[in-house]
Amino acid sequence: MVGYELFFRENQGDDHFRSDVENATSATIDALNMVGLDVLCDGHPAFINCTRQMLLTDYFALLPSSEVVIEIQETVTVDEDVRQACAGLKQRGSLIALDNFVPGDKRESLVPFADFIKIDVRAVPPVESASLATRYGSEQCRMLAQKVETRESFARARAAGFTRFQGYFFRRPENLRVRQIPANQLTYVRLLGAVAKSEVNFAEVEELVKLEPALCYRLLRYLNSPMLALTTPVTSVRHALSLLGERESVRWIRMATTLVIGQKKSSDLVLSSLVRARFCELISDRVEHGKSDLFLLGMFSLMDSILALPIGMLIDELYLDPDIKAQLLSAKTKSGSQTPLAPIYDLMLAREEGDWGRVTLLAKQLKLSLSFVSETSTEAMRWAHQITNATGTDKAVSVKS
Repeated sequence: MVGYELFFRENQGDDHFRSDVENATSATIDALNMVGLDVLCDGHPAFINCTRQMLLTDYFALLPSSEVVIEIQETVTVDEDVRQACAGLKQRGSLIALDNFVPGDKRESLVPFADFIKIDVRAVPPVESASLATRYGSEQCRMLAQKVETRESFARARAAGFTRFQGYFFRRPENLRVRQIPANQLTYVRLLGAVAKSEVNFAEVEELVKLEPALCYRLLRYLNSPMLALTTPVTSVRHALSLLGERESVRWIRMATTLVIGQKKSSDLVLSSLVRARFCELISDRVEHGKSDLFLLGMFSLMDSILALPIGMLIDELYLDPDIKAQLLSAKTKSGSQTPLAPIYDLMLAREEGDWGRVTLLAKQLKLSLSFVSETSTEAMRWAHQITNATGTDKAVSVKS
């Protein structure tokens, strides 16, 4: 096993993979940002289809370059822009495959960039397949026979000089379901507007990012990628943006926002995560919490339910404050172990469940008045509803690339 080719289909009951390659690739990249390549591909490279537009807009910068093989489709028209894009990908350490290569292929000028050349052995006659394998195969460029569906086809491809093989003879596609976090479109439009200004106000950007659990999660996943090789835990959204720097933050936000802006409005789970996040943030000035960002504690308390993934898998993939990680694990696994953030987390849940006796005890322990807890709860709910129920009545924002 040397890698997996990833396809995307919109509905679980749909037996057909999407033919709209560009939208399918966008959705695949977004799903990979949510779940992680290591989870889907078990440490092997992911082969992902790429159109000309995807190549030129550089969406693949959202993924760790060493873990992705970018498959340039046969429909891509090769010109200087495409060649420069391929050169940029190679400089970044990305691997490139030429998909469905045929004799006299119009992408021949891209061969020097190719790490793999894929040939459909059902469509290209055996003699011509062998000629292509001999002509282009090398230590740098591996010849890959695709649509290998029988033992005889495998034997012929191997004898012809192919060194990589793909097809139903080895394994049929496996379906994996990824639950997306729905996006609030107005917040994303405002965010695009904020990063389009000549002088970016990162306090404003931080507040907008914090309104979207989806974006918070993607940002932390991105910072955890091997491409950045960070060794310091990210303690807050502001810290995350400062680590990226202004130019990279603007670039990342534009690409990530473009990928998810078409999703539906916030669900009840996302609403609840925002209420929790805001409540924790509002009490942070009055309780001891070390360097932990209590907004993230509240928001990620429901992330396992939102994504339908185990909490252990999620927090292992994120750079979070150690106390936040310990508290989330303790709460979700019901281990009973106490962490410094346990009283705050328990107060958040007691308030949500209407367990007023427990609210009274925990508020006293944290030296908070009941009136303050009540007012803070109301304010958190009002804020979250305003965010998720916002309508697009604001003036349109002009965004320049």
